[in-house]
Parts: sequence; structure tokens; C-alpha cells
Amino acid sequence: MWTVLKLLPLLAIYSAQRGEAAEGKETQRAGHVSVVIVGGTGDLAKKYLWQGFFQLYTTQVDGGHTFSFYGGGLSPEEQATPVLFEVLKNVSCSADTPALRCALLKDQFLHLAQYRQLKTPEDYGALGRHIQERLQGEGVEEAGRLFYLSVPAFAYADIADKVNNGCRPAGGAWLRVVLEKPFGHDLRSAQTLATQLGGSLKEEEMYRIDHYLGKQVVSNILQFRKINQKSLDPIWNKRHIERVEIILKETLDVKGRIPFYDQYGVIRDVMQNHLTEIMTLLTMTVPKNLSNSQEALRNKLQIFSLLQPVGMRRAVIGQYQAYNGEVREELNKTSEQFSITPTFAAVLMHIDTAQYDGVPILLSSGKMLDERVAYARVLFKSDIFCVQNPHNIHCKPKQIVFHFGHGSLQHSAVLVSKNLFKPALIGSEWREVTEHVDATMLGLPISDYYVQAPKVEREAYAELIGQILSGRKDCFISAENLLASWGLWTPLLHSLSGSFPRIYPGGEDNGNLLDFRLRGTEISYASDAVVIIHPEHMGGSAASAESFQVVQGKFRSDNMVSAWGQELIAKLATDLQTVAEAAVSEGGAFHLALSGGSSPVALFQRLVEHHFTFPWRKTHLWMVDERCMPLREPESNFHNLHEQLLQHIKIPYYNIHPMPVLLNQRLCVEEDGGALLYEKEIAHLVNGSRFHFVLLGVGLDGHTASLFPGEKAHERHGDSLVALTESPVKPHQRMSLTLKTINNAQRVGLLVIGKMKHELLTQLSRVKNNPDKWPVTGVHPANGKLVWYLDYDALLG
Repeated sequence: MWTVLKLLPLLAIYSAQRGEAAEGKETQRAGHVSVVIVGGTGDLAKKYLWQGFFQLYTTQVDGGHTFSFYGGGLSPEEQATPVLFEVLKNVSCSADTPALRCALLKDQFLHLAQYRQLKTPEDYGALGRHIQERLQGEGVEEAGRLFYLSVPAFAYADIADKVNNGCRPAGGAWLRVVLEKPFGHDLRSAQTLATQLGGSLKEEEMYRIDHYLGKQVVSNILQFRKINQKSLDPIWNKRHIERVEIILKETLDVKGRIPFYDQYGVIRDVMQNHLTEIMTLLTMTVPKNLSNSQEALRNKLQIFSLLQPVGMRRAVIGQYQAYNGEVREELNKTSEQFSITPTFAAVLMHIDTAQYDGVPILLSSGKMLDERVAYARVLFKSDIFCVQNPHNIHCKPKQIVFHFGHGSLQHSAVLVSKNLFKPALIGSEWREVTEHVDATMLGLPISDYYVQAPKVEREAYAELIGQILSGRKDCFISAENLLASWGLWTPLLHSLSGSFPRIYPGGEDNGNLLDFRLRGTEISYASDAVVIIHPEHMGGSAASAESFQVVQGKFRSDNMVSAWGQELIAKLATDLQTVAEAAVSEGGAFHLALSGGSSPVALFQRLVEHHFTFPWRKTHLWMVDERCMPLREPESNFHNLHEQLLQHIKIPYYNIHPMPVLLNQRLCVEEDGGALLYEKEIAHLVNGSRFHFVLLGVGLDGHTASLFPGEKAHERHGDSLVALTESPVKPHQRMSLTLKTINNAQRVGLLVIGKMKHELLTQLSRVKNNPDKWPVTGVHPANGKLVWYLDYDALLG
């Protein structure tokens, strides 16, 4: 194994042969960098990482850092070393590198690399000692250590701990650890991962990589906006922008990736990360100083705080028809099982600022579509209508397209339609393209655009690896940004978790099946298509457009409303507002008691996004039940109500009535009188202690509110309005309105959604009233009205 210092003179000799005056010139070095790719023989490393680090090496070899490279993995060294060096032999030089120099660079790169088994803490400790001994032996000062974790995300925390304990550099040298997505699958898992990593690594040491941010067009969006600010500032607002589109279309299926993809789907795979990051670059405030990473990250983070919540009616989802067959094949599923993981999605967003108020921002991506293309487009409004010459340049679409590659235009480029303005060149590494191919781009021939493209196309991973070495963080995902993004997407993902995607055949055969329509803040498929599917793909049946209707009827002799999920929630929200307006008109206030659980979440989102005239200022919100835990805890019913509803509406704080489960720094202790305190508050504010509307759910065991089977609620609670109740696990875990209070209400709604509730409803339809065994059967408003709101999944299974 040649040492670092022994190999460097080879390139100096070659430089002298080229007349580059190597004589008498000292090579300036910033210090030695040890690069460790954990997972160094995996697919990502083979395809991109080693090539990226080789390109980094070639730019530094004539004066800068010196390097050593380690491929790490779980396999023994004698088994994996030949595999690694087969990969390294395939790295390539840039097209303008002379053959002799390229051969020398590759030979030197190979000699600087070795494989290390990295399995146990001792392995990492041995690597740390090896690096230190090698540096001391050669008298080289250490600049830092770069660990690239090309492994599944579940291994991150363990590896970070081993690096921290056994391989962290000393003496002021830096440590940089690169992490590949996915960074969790929702907000809570992302928080957990961030906490775990934070125990071993500092935030400035972590580089969460999104390779889309390394694409040359994407990484220069802010530069384009900055250098053309004089032309863009007057039109980059709601008065001129018609809409923003960020599109990623693919023609391939997901064969070979099913174990990962079926857990994540298209939204988690590319929309929460790639497309969201591009959206922030297009809409954030351009930093005053583009080289200031912190300013760029702050401005990007601000966008997340301004985005309106994304509910079910802001998204459509689809799945290509062959997907379930692929799932069964790769996951060994039986023919009775099927997946509803979406492979296509379109999501509509809006930013709540004066600059972008009302501007639709559309994110869309899918597999098995008609073409492979990726772009972001800002489409501007047109105020000219050509009576006789529609081909006049002034009548054509006005748009700026950031084209990331593929499609009819094979290279990446920025295109500005000529009826807007002529853009300044992004930088010295970019060129204006004048030799146009015979192609169109989003409705215009290429000749109708001013086009600029990189002089040299560079791979995204190579770009980002260079950023890591220089310590720039603006092209990477900060912990705050990551959690803000998951905070945006998680409610949508949860609301879609039981939704059936529209099935599409794939490719050109999709026709107009996936076309969608934008109406205000909602998105929907443009056609109510009837899709005929083989029974193996969707349980043997397909719903027609006529079946998507609200059905009135009876359930257990009480009123029933049933529909598909979205229509059901829309009906419930309309009924709720009707009752509210009547109550306010009659008595000046509306008293609404809300149950906990996941069922009301879709209702909250519907109210926030559509019922802008709801009389919130005259509404009092009460809790039907609450867990015995601090209200700030995510599992508390009040926390869920606050996150999904309260923070998005204008309601006086004194109209909000959480249950007092925490008194005297104790939770649900009878002697503290929390239940009695809530009872007195109800009696004081609610006329006759009679709520206008009580919304309930029902558990799989038949419990409602926090009234559980076997409690003998009538005997235990007597005439109380509020009681501490016993869960099946241990006593005094809940506070709840009693059946007396519920049955005193003017109107009670029982919301039951989801296929998992079908068996329960079947049983409830057969049993007689037995509140001890089935507490929900004890709900019978004495002088009011009970309405069951049942979705088709729950009602029909």
C-alpha cells in the first residue's frame, strides 16, 4: 500500500511535462481528509458515491487536501476487498482530462483506498487508531474525517454512536457525517431519529443529503433569482403568477424496490423531500448573501411556517394496475391481500402571504406515466388576447422553466419565454444555448425561449460531495427544516392512510385517467372514471361514479348518514355549521363537545379549509373526554384538537375549555376534584348543561367517549355530569362526560369510519341496548337527536 506522500510526485511529474511550472512551487495543503463510505460496496456507492469522491479527489490533488479512502461494510475484509476494487476500477475522468493524467489519477486513487470491516465498536475504534497512526507516521496534519452512511436509516443511530465513541478525530479536526434519506416516515419518527442522532453528533456535523439539491439547475435556482432580481421582483407575486408546478414523471415501475416502496409510497419517496425542497427554493425570500448558509436555511424554514395545512381535498392519489401483483411477488403476499400504497399523487399547496396569496402551487409525481421528465415551471398570467394571430409571441404562454433533465430536452437547462425578459447568465460556468433542437417545452417550441445550460454537466452526488468538503450547509437538510417538512406532510399522510388510490393501467394507456382539476383550494380528478379491474387487484369490485353519493337511512333505529369518506366528512361539517348558526341565532352562543381519537381529524381539516363562515367567535369548545396526562403531550386529546383545529381558526381563548386533568401537580386524583370542577364550569356556561352538539366516536370494543365496557357507568356515575373513568388497563386513566350529559344534548353525532370498524357495526346492528357490555348502546338523547355518520368502508366492509 503506497502512502499519501509517496504517490503525490507522480502528478507533479505529469504537470511538469505539460509545462505547468511544477518546479519550485510548493503544493498548498489544507490538511488530510479520511473518507469512509459505510456501505461502500452497496448499490448507491457503486453507482454514484465512489465516482463522486473520485471527481472530488481529482479537483484537490494538485494542491489542497490529501486523502485516504475507506470502504466499510459488515463483510470480512478478504471477502469484500476484491468487490470494492472492482468498483473502483470503473471510476472515470471528465471528458477533457488527457488519457495519461487520467490513468495516473485512477492509479493513485486505487492506492489510496482500502476496505475495512466495520461491524462492532471495536472495528470503529481500530479504524480510528489506524488513521491516527498513519497520519503520525507520515507527519500529515489532519483536516477532518468524512463518514458517508450509505446504509438503511435504521442503522444510523448505532453507527453514529460507534463513530462518536471510537472514530472521532481529535485536535480540532472536523467530523462530517452524511446521511441518506429517508429521515423517518412521519413527524414522530423523524423526531425520534433526530433525538437519537443528537446524542452522538452535533447538528453542524450532520449532512442530510437530498441529491436533487445537487442537480445543477436546482442548486442555481436562488442564483438565477438573485442575478435576475431586477426583472423578477415586479412579477414574482400573486398579481402576475398564475401557478407554480413542480413535476417529476417516471415511466418505470418499482420492481426491486417493493420492500422499501410499499412502506413509503410516492409522497414519502419524492414529494416530502425532492419536490418540497424545490418548492421552497422557488418561493423563499432570496438571501441578501447567497454564500451565507444560515441565512438561506432561515429563509427556507420561514416558508414552512407560512404554508396552509394540506388536507385530503388538496390531494389525489393513484396506483398503477400491476403494482399489487409486484407486491405479492416480492413480499410473498397471498392473493387475498392487497396494498393501497399510492404510486401517483398530485398535491395542491398555498402560501399564506400577501406575495403569494391565492397562487396555486402544484406538486405531482408518479410511476408508470407516459414520459420521463422533471421540471419546475412558473406560469405567468397573460393580459393579451390575439384576435387573428395566435402565433404572435405575445399571445403565447409566459413561463420560466427549470428543467432538471430527460424529456424532449435531454440536458438540464433554465428556459425563459421570450415574451417575458432576457435573463442574465447565471454564472461563468453557464452558457447561452442557441442551437435549438426540434422539440417543444410545455407548449412552446424551444426557439421561443431564452435557454441557458451548464457548460459541463456534472452529476448531483459529485456536486454535493464537494459542498460537504467545503463545509457548506445550504444544499443540505437541517433538522429544523426536516421536522418542518414532516409537520406539513404528516397530517395529509395520516388522512390518506385508508384511502383507495385510483387505479391506472400505466404509460400511454393512462389517457386522461389521471387528469385533475384545480378549484380554489381543492384538487380532484377531472373525470369520474369507472375503472374495470381484475378482482385480484382491488378485492373483486370497482365503484361507479353513481355510488359516490350521500345515503340517508336508519341504523339501530336512529338516523344514519352514509357516504364515501370525503363526502361523509363534508356532510358532517355542513350539518355542524347549520346547528351552530341556529344556536348562535337563537341564544348567542354554540356549545360543542368534541371527542378524542383519530376520527375527527378529517372533520377538523374540512372545517379549517372550507367553512370560513363558521361562527367560531361565538363557539365554545368542550372536551368529551381526556387522557390523564399533561395537555402538551402529543397523545392528549386536547393537544390533537389544538394541532389540527385551534391553531388554524380565530376563536377567543376563553371559549376553549380543556378538561382539568392536572391539578396540584397531580393527574386525575379524585381528591383534587377535577371532574367536579369541569361539571361546575359546564353548569355555569351551558344552558341547562345541555350541549348543542356532542360528537362521539366508537372503539372496537364498543366504548364511546371514555366510557369502557364493564364499568357499569349508570351505577358508578349516578347523576354526575363528568367522571373519572377506568380504562381496561388501570383505573383513573381518563376523564369523561357521563352518559347523562351526553344524553342531555340537543344533538349527538356518532362518527364511525374505516374498514376495521365494519365487524363492530355488524355486531352493533344485532345487539340490544347493553351499556355495560357495549357503552355506545347507552347513547340515547332524551329530548334530542342521534345521527350515525358511517362511511362506506365501515358500513359495507
